[in-house]
Amino acid sequence: MEIRTLRYFLAVAREENMSRAAGLLHVTQPTLSKALKSLEDELGKKLFTRHSFSISLTEEGVLLRNRAEDLVSMADKIEQEFVSLDDITGGDIYFGLAESYQIRFLAREIREFKKISPGLRYHITSGDTEQVTEKLDKGLLDFAVICETPDERKYHSVPFPEADYFGAVFPANSPLSEKDSLTAEDLAGLPLFCSEQSWENDIRPWAGHRFPQLRLEGSFRLSYNGSMFAKENLGILLTLNDLIDTSPKSGLVFRPLFPRLDMKMYLIWNKYQSFTPLADRFIKQIRASFSGQQDFLPGQK
Repeated sequence: MEIRTLRYFLAVAREENMSRAAGLLHVTQPTLSKALKSLEDELGKKLFTRHSFSISLTEEGVLLRNRAEDLVSMADKIEQEFVSLDDITGGDIYFGLAESYQIRFLAREIREFKKISPGLRYHITSGDTEQVTEKLDKGLLDFAVICETPDERKYHSVPFPEADYFGAVFPANSPLSEKDSLTAEDLAGLPLFCSEQSWENDIRPWAGHRFPQLRLEGSFRLSYNGSMFAKENLGILLTLNDLIDTSPKSGLVFRPLFPRLDMKMYLIWNKYQSFTPLADRFIKQIRASFSGQQDFLPGQK
């Protein structure tokens, strides 16, 4: 199975049309058809269902698309890394970022780093901790920012300079808006929105013996989407500070949880990953800037 053939496959899957895909790939339609037929023969599965004016993926085709996207991305990343080996002023760095106001610190470091490496090209993937660490483990990312304590057996890490904290977002006309902070008792029995990760790893230990009284109405990976449901009075969103617009015009308010539930952010990378000179310089800058200060790896003192 060749990377070129997988690129052909992905183009057809994306365009859902053989002629358009052939044009984008700058190959003839017979060449493209022959390559895809060979791929189906190699895998022993039918990948496409052909309609009058379009092509759709079979279940096997959907599975291959998911795998092929990762493989092609990895191939592109390897090529870019080798091109960048002799260039310490430019190259590509791939980040996977969980949602946090602390991302501003990373953005500032990238801005400063571009002053000495103006050819830096950075690529951002967003998601929760589970999503970004999965891509990091596959080698599709160089770094990830996560909001839970890193597994020191797998990752090196640098903590962000500050911590976020959890709170509740809900309509400003709610009686709860009269409170300065909210306890688990205040939230008992009310419909709540939260990410599944935070619900189990953060809210459960915070609520303690009152956790069985809390009701998860729905789970969201992205806080903004959850805030739209909260705005429609479908529930209360539990999320980190400063992620949602709670200005007077928004119609929403944010109230911190009590006791305060802090959340540290970490920049992590695989322990045994080999980096380009550019990425290696970026790590050194981050360590010096974020910690000063706290230049250590997990388990070191």
